[in-house]
Amino acid sequence: MDLMALVQFVIGLVLLIVGAEALVRGSSRLAAGVGISPLIIGLTVVAFGTSSPELVVSIQASLSADPSLALGNVVGSNIFNVLLILGISAAITPLVVSQQLIRLDVPIMVAVSLLTWYFAQNGAIDRWEGAVLFALLVGYIVFSIYMSRRESKEVQQEYEEAFGVSAQKKGNWLIDGLLIAAGLAGLAIGSNWLVNSAILFAEALGVSQLIIGLTIVAAGTSLPEVATSVMASIKGERDIAIGNVVGSNLFNLMAVLGLSSIISPVGITVPAAALRLDMVVMVAVAVACLPVFFTGNRLARWEGMLFLGYYIAYTVYLVLSATGSAWLGTFSNIMLYGAIPVTVVLLLFTTVRAIRTRSYVLSGK
Repeated sequence: MDLMALVQFVIGLVLLIVGAEALVRGSSRLAAGVGISPLIIGLTVVAFGTSSPELVVSIQASLSADPSLALGNVVGSNIFNVLLILGISAAITPLVVSQQLIRLDVPIMVAVSLLTWYFAQNGAIDRWEGAVLFALLVGYIVFSIYMSRRESKEVQQEYEEAFGVSAQKKGNWLIDGLLIAAGLAGLAIGSNWLVNSAILFAEALGVSQLIIGLTIVAAGTSLPEVATSVMASIKGERDIAIGNVVGSNLFNLMAVLGLSSIISPVGITVPAAALRLDMVVMVAVAVACLPVFFTGNRLARWEGMLFLGYYIAYTVYLVLSATGSAWLGTFSNIMLYGAIPVTVVLLLFTTVRAIRTRSYVLSGK
């Protein structure tokens, strides 16, 4: 493997992370200066800012006539965000999900995931379908601003402390503007180097660019979300860790995939392997959030460990599939007929128990 490709990949990844951090800080402070509430900053500006590496990498891949890498980056990042980031965050400390806004965002995430999967059924996400996804993003932002009027002072204070911004305090616009410019420059350069080196990796390893996008590139571009959610979990912030992940996943589907489809002359081609497995997994992990978040309005440690276990299993499957291992069939059978049915039964049991408990409490018995 070319040493220069490895060096280029590492430097590109560092530029992406540093650029995303600068963009998040500059845009957060600028948004606060014009009076946007801390909650909206946390769920949109910060969540979208941490997804900016996915955006520039996928757009770069689309412009390079490499749409499978763009698709793999989005799908892989969404799976990574839910299973690994929320898994790690919940393993550190159980995440209480008490915000009505978060509970509305999760069904929206499920609906957009299903819509994207539906669009991909013909083997491509066409340009008009990308336009629909992007239009939904605009509607989501408008809806979030409307919902922010209902937020409590406690929630505003929580997000303000977490992100160091205040809706009443105006920052230095020049410094904020320079941070945003520097962040965008780092993202542009880093994404170009990351995509080029990832393509070289795929060629050297003899695996598809879809696999590279689902694993190496997806994990690399999701590092800003890792840092944000894990730090929020360590600080004990209730909703930020989950809000960042849900907001980032929505941005990945509606903005990253939407814009990439619009920019690409032929839309985004969806490989049969991605349609058959990876997009199904993406929808499944989004749907799995509904019962997990519903039961007790919290993500418990054991549920976080369950998420982590499934991410490891998914990665193992990709590796076995890419290498043509003889163990692939055995591993698939264990997951399909053992682990997955047990998990479904467990989630159904906890959901039914939570519904009964809530009904019991409401009845006053």
